Amino acid sequence: MIKALRLSAILLLMMMATNQIIVAQHHNNEANEDWEEEVMEEEFRAGDMIIEHITDAYEWHIITMGETHVSIPLPVILYDQGEWHFFMSSKLHHGHDSYKGYFVSHKDFNSGKLVRLDDEGHEMRPDLDISITKNVLAIFLSMIIMIIVFVSVANTYKKRKGMAPKGLQSFLEPIILFVRDDIAKASIGEKKYERYLPFLLTVFFFILLNNLLGIIPLFPGGANVTGNIGVTGVMALFVFIITTFSGNKAYWTHIFNAPGVPWWLKLPVPLMPIVELMGVFTKPFVLMVRLFANISAGHIIILGFVSLIFIFGKISEGLGYGVSIVSVGFSIFMDFLELLVAFIQAYVFTLLSALYFGMATEEHH
Repeated sequence: MIKALRLSAILLLMMMATNQIIVAQHHNNEANEDWEEEVMEEEFRAGDMIIEHITDAYEWHIITMGETHVSIPLPVILYDQGEWHFFMSSKLHHGHDSYKGYFVSHKDFNSGKLVRLDDEGHEMRPDLDISITKNVLAIFLSMIIMIIVFVSVANTYKKRKGMAPKGLQSFLEPIILFVRDDIAKASIGEKKYERYLPFLLTVFFFILLNNLLGIIPLFPGGANVTGNIGVTGVMALFVFIITTFSGNKAYWTHIFNAPGVPWWLKLPVPLMPIVELMGVFTKPFVLMVRLFANISAGHIIILGFVSLIFIFGKISEGLGYGVSIVSVGFSIFMDFLELLVAFIQAYVFTLLSALYFGMATEEHH
């Protein structure tokens, strides 16, 4: 167990160090290509580069070597104007070309999305876009990893009844017991926690796994899954649905007719019921925004430090090399901080979800 943890720590340190080298190499190549194309007329746009790398994409970019882009093309599935369109994202040539009239937009709210031009030259989104994007593929991969890991651990428990945990089982058991005892039991209660435990464990490990994969720059890492507000929104929606349908009589009574609240805060204007009812919706909203903002912020800060190399390199090549030492150092520090945040955000999301379930099912005497 200790040897495995040491090996994991060494591998993690190596990945963090190479992360900065790969990111710097990647952006150096991209920046050089942009400068060649624009004949040094346009400055390096750090904001555009950062947004491009934290948002979703129709291909999974691996690395750029000189003028060669190494990426995994993904299927594009569109329904528009009464027709289905199926093609691979390689037809778009890394977002620089159009295919069947569709191209990747770089404007306003459509940025990064497939659009077409209408008769007046305005960009129009297709009626339905269910393409397998980078984040969608990352979600599928994380699901497969979780299924393989937990089915394997479950089978090990069946084979080794009454025996000490071994291998991956011994690594995951303390985490599972932590979620069960310190989150589910403590927040929901010993009598009711079991019905919510599968969901809480799934959410915890899904967030943790994708947070960790997001730090790793190489495939299957590098996707910003938990930094996508659509993903965090769906998880928060599940928490809202479970909380709402789990709410007992005491829960809804405290929302619409809270005991101990003066009558003049309830009648004639139902001030407190309105505030409490708003809380039902704001709680999952806060869950969604907190996870999205914290994970995205870490990526933005690291990319911001990397961008400083090219911003100062534009002024002077020597200045760029000098700043690179500080930028890479701070980026590695941020990688360690992101590693901590990966665990904290998985814990916070799971804990708050359990607290909401506990509040909805609590019995008042």
